[in-house]
Amino acid sequence: MHSHRPTPEFPHHLEALYAGFAFERSVTDDPISVLRPLAGDPQRAEVAGVFGSTLAIGNTTAIRGAIGRLADLVDGDLARLIDPAWSKERSKALRAFRHRWIRGDQLDRLADTLTEYYAEHRSLETAFLAGYEGGGFDHGLDALARTLRGVGRAPPGYRALFPSPLDPSASPCKRLTLFVRWMVRPGYPDFGIWTRVPTGALKVPLDQHVHWIAYHLGLTRRRTRSWAAVEEVSEALRRIDPIDPVKYDFVLCHTGISGDCPKERDLSVCGPCSVRPDCLLWRHRGVAK
Repeated sequence: MHSHRPTPEFPHHLEALYAGFAFERSVTDDPISVLRPLAGDPQRAEVAGVFGSTLAIGNTTAIRGAIGRLADLVDGDLARLIDPAWSKERSKALRAFRHRWIRGDQLDRLADTLTEYYAEHRSLETAFLAGYEGGGFDHGLDALARTLRGVGRAPPGYRALFPSPLDPSASPCKRLTLFVRWMVRPGYPDFGIWTRVPTGALKVPLDQHVHWIAYHLGLTRRRTRSWAAVEEVSEALRRIDPIDPVKYDFVLCHTGISGDCPKERDLSVCGPCSVRPDCLLWRHRGVAK
């Protein structure tokens, strides 16, 4: 582990990066751009968010394509997946679906689990709160994961799609944490339909881009993604903005996705970057490539 830490000016540098960020360009490239038109009401937003975050494996182009293919099966309304009257047709429609290692039978099982849940509850926020109110964010995510895993028989690999931070693997739980960010944050581009979970409690969805940048900015000492790394990065961001620490997630993620962070010393790209003075690649070095 290295001892690199951000400069004292880092909060101002990060705010400058956020303020000058090209949101419209990056939202177009983000999976949420496919989900927003599918979220006609709170429950539709939740259903779209669960399926969208579950499919959030691989690059953004592939993820958007997978969500789009799933939406095409239901004429653009993902909420149809949880319509009991369509369950038999759904199983047939999903049979050939594949995205990376996610299969149609797993999504069919997820639809069944959600159908059963919504028969008794209005929102998945209730599932999250069952853990959150007694133990904080980690326990809320665990309760949500256990709800989505369901009970009874499930297709091979299904329950592994919903890891918990309380599991022995200490997974970073990127996809489920991303779903909760979408649901809780009212700030653009998120949905903000959950009202009982404060934004200050959120933890960062730690994908490979956010982790690489966070490590090189000194927000975590951990070289591999884990729940411990999530905790470190989230706490570092919370010290900068206690009310909405995860607002920086989208910016850090798409700074990596877009190539604005080339992940090597390249003055032609890094020169204008407001957090360059804090970056491990640049501190205590000259500006020559």
